Amino acid sequence: MSLHTSTVLPQLVSEGLTYRDSDGSTVEYAHLDHGATTPAFVAVTQQVTAAAVTYSSVHRGAGFASRVTSSRYEQARESVADFVGARDGDQVVFTRNTTDSFNLLARALPVGTTVFVFASEHHAALLPWSNAVRLPIPHSHAEAVTILDEALRAHPTEHRLVVATGASNVTGEHWPVERLARLAHEHGARFALDAAQVAPHRRVDIAALDVDWVAFSGHKVYAPFGAGVLVGRSDWLDAADPYLAGGGATSRVGEDATEWTCGPARHEAGSPNVLGAVALATACEVITEHEDAIRAHEQGLRTHLLQGLAAIDGVHVHTLFGGVEGAPVATITVDGYSSEEVARLLGDEHGIGVRDGKFCAHLLVDDLLADHDQTSAVRISAGLGTTVEHLDRLLFALRSL
Repeated sequence: MSLHTSTVLPQLVSEGLTYRDSDGSTVEYAHLDHGATTPAFVAVTQQVTAAAVTYSSVHRGAGFASRVTSSRYEQARESVADFVGARDGDQVVFTRNTTDSFNLLARALPVGTTVFVFASEHHAALLPWSNAVRLPIPHSHAEAVTILDEALRAHPTEHRLVVATGASNVTGEHWPVERLARLAHEHGARFALDAAQVAPHRRVDIAALDVDWVAFSGHKVYAPFGAGVLVGRSDWLDAADPYLAGGGATSRVGEDATEWTCGPARHEAGSPNVLGAVALATACEVITEHEDAIRAHEQGLRTHLLQGLAAIDGVHVHTLFGGVEGAPVATITVDGYSSEEVARLLGDEHGIGVRDGKFCAHLLVDDLLADHDQTSAVRISAGLGTTVEHLDRLLFALRSL
């Protein structure tokens, strides 16, 4: 992968996908659900195809194909480490997705660890913890910092972990990660970052943000091949029982005892998802190479989308922090229509795919809609597969309501 930054956007396998509506006319499909899952980069599918030719067992064979596959797998680990700015000693553990990553981390916490998590988090970050202090939903960056500070002062346990997202999966708005992580460390706590809604848009720098762990999913970063990752400090991971017990996680199995290995293999028992790891690593390389072009494209989309929605009577854009910087995402309700009706209309009559419901963030959506006569919303999440024409078609469709 080239080290220079490209000024053009990377290609997607979904380019040219069309939709035929009920009257028989054909239109380019507008995928406005990038926040849920993304199409694959062309480069990702090419690398997966190449890796499939020599696909074999990882670290379990001396043959040519096995050596090539093992090398690809470990190179994928290095590429992901580079993407997130991993520090010396940090582990890169391949998982299934962000949910899997946080469940792994939850299993690795020292006994008695208190976890602090905002109620506005995606369920992947909200639910895995057995001993959690659930913090109220903040409505400004300053309020988030204050809430966390007061909670940490009120719970001075030996081991503490703060879990927070880099960007809301509901509103797209960025969270004050650096301030929250710094505050956690001032109180002697650790910090785990949910980067699922950040990594598709830009690199995540563990060292610069000063976070202890970061987790994200391949299907959010244009690598939908079933892999995710947890990257971060090794001590708690090496001290914990394996997340999965099985082959590859052991250094010795005897009649009376089993010795577990340390490092990423400790939590990657069984045959790993090599092709998923290759896909994820390739996507990280592509995003790095095209980072400036991606950011410019998506910020243009965000501005166009929010300005267009603000001009339509009866459409309400719901924000957590009042519309701070963020991803090209908007969650809306439309007067007189349920979210299901809006999503179905956009899909059936205009070839536009959006998400309706509560987006695996039920508490946050309930909070955002507290003053509205709606129980669910429509999320519009643009990305690299989105054009201005797609957004204009969306805005036209909403105006028609």
